[in-house]
Amino acid sequence: MPDAGPTAVLPRRPLTVGELLDSAVLLLRDHARVLVPVAALLAAGEQLLLLPVRLAAGTDQPVWFAEFGRFGWYWLLLVIGAATEAMIIMVLGNPAARAAGAALLGRRASARELLRPAGARWGATLLLVPVVGAVMTTAALLGPTWLIGFALLGAVAPALVVDRVHPLRAPLRSATLAVRAGGRAGAVRLLGYLAWWLVRVGLGVGVYYGLDGLDLLPETWQIPVSLLIWAGVNSVAYPAIACLDAAVHLETRIRTEGLDILLARAPAGTPDAALLAALR
Repeated sequence: MPDAGPTAVLPRRPLTVGELLDSAVLLLRDHARVLVPVAALLAAGEQLLLLPVRLAAGTDQPVWFAEFGRFGWYWLLLVIGAATEAMIIMVLGNPAARAAGAALLGRRASARELLRPAGARWGATLLLVPVVGAVMTTAALLGPTWLIGFALLGAVAPALVVDRVHPLRAPLRSATLAVRAGGRAGAVRLLGYLAWWLVRVGLGVGVYYGLDGLDLLPETWQIPVSLLIWAGVNSVAYPAIACLDAAVHLETRIRTEGLDILLARAPAGTPDAALLAALR
């Protein structure tokens, strides 16, 4: 694998699906020291939030499946989980999008830059987080419509912090980009989520049963250890999906708006924010 320099992360050209997935991983690798700790805190909070619902549903760790007689509680668990995942990924999408924008412009954003609140539009991001959560809650309640909601909302954070759109326009901007080119951006986001879901389940279940098989997991520690395992797995998966959202957003703009041409023709000294927001 080549060095994760700015050019290797996001080339200024349309990318294949495989290249987009690679770009997301490289972007995460470059900025893991910022994204992973933030994701770990949010993922731990999510596990604590979901625990009472899991207990009410009578689920068994580590997979948290429930008996059919408790299907109502289990459905509620899935709905809340879908909403919290989407909200956490959106929060992480703020620094991930700024890191991706810098990479596209040929530089690597520093940790200080990603943590600096000036110009980050955190207020607008946090304002839209519950909106995304409410949309995903409604979509998840209806079952398969969750797929549509998740596919359409991937670029809300990038639209805010890279395209600099008004907060009320960001969800529409995200949905518009998701359906361009035959829904390519939305489909790639779903593919990325599925890939990381398989990784999460494989690692989460494998580590748990591995410890259990070695008699290293007393019964009183089964729930705490399961929560810790899932929080650890999600602390990598969530920022990876956020990085994929940022990469797909910029690549879709290159593919459908000619962002690469704009960057090539921009006068020297044009501010970064003006370059990336010019075609919104």
